[in-house]
Amino acid sequence: MTLPIQVRAPATTANVGSGFDCVGVALDLWNELEVAEGDGGPGLEHLGVRAFARLADPEGLRFTFADRIPRTRGLGSSAAVTALGLVAAALANGDEPDPEALLAHGIELEGHGDNLAPALAGGACLTWGTRIARVADAAPAAAIALIPEAEVDTQSSRAALPASVPHADAAFNAGRSALLGAALATGSAELFAAALDDRLHEPYRSPFPAEVRAALPEGALGATLSGSGPTVIVWAREDAADACADALAARFGDVEVVRLAPSAAGACAVHAQKGSR
Repeated sequence: MTLPIQVRAPATTANVGSGFDCVGVALDLWNELEVAEGDGGPGLEHLGVRAFARLADPEGLRFTFADRIPRTRGLGSSAAVTALGLVAAALANGDEPDPEALLAHGIELEGHGDNLAPALAGGACLTWGTRIARVADAAPAAAIALIPEAEVDTQSSRAALPASVPHADAAFNAGRSALLGAALATGSAELFAAALDDRLHEPYRSPFPAEVRAALPEGALGATLSGSGPTVIVWAREDAADACADALAARFGDVEVVRLAPSAAGACAVHAQKGSR
């Protein structure tokens, strides 16, 4: 292997309303990893090192992580860390990282393919099992993240979901999720806006999405809980995104409001993404 290896992986927003456990979008906010010869740094207790060890021997290597994605906020921080380890290991082996192959190795560690798939492949992804359908470079709307200070444990959030739901709610989501796939594949903002409502997970996890939807700014298409939360993504027309962000910041003074551009790229070598080497 040629060291050091430097890789980066993007944040993600998963579920995207009705796409529960199967839809995710990569966002332009990045964690990084450098793998070099030497001692020190985190060991096998670290998720990224465990991901690396799935494909390559970490013995005698030093792992240095740069974490920029907020942890336990619903923006795919653990998926990004898993993707970093997997891609770095593939490069250490001299292999070209293959998102589907790496998803199969990482799904047991991360547990949520709808986050890990876009972290590996970039863009907007549909996933089932260990399969990825990368259907677009981005969602057909700008993403504005409302990030509360509170943290949410994914396992606890999932435990809040009921064991069964009414047939009407299941039918509602089936229809909206079909619209969501069509919206992402065609780039239709109209279909996308119609697809964002959810009855399977959001109402049980957090009241924040409903609070945000109660008075959306002009130009907003809808709002979705990001992963398990607490972050909510407001999706807006590109030409209205700045005004929407300003209005949301004024309304929610105790919440960090951040515009997050889409990322067509997934986890990759830093020089390959930035073109600097």
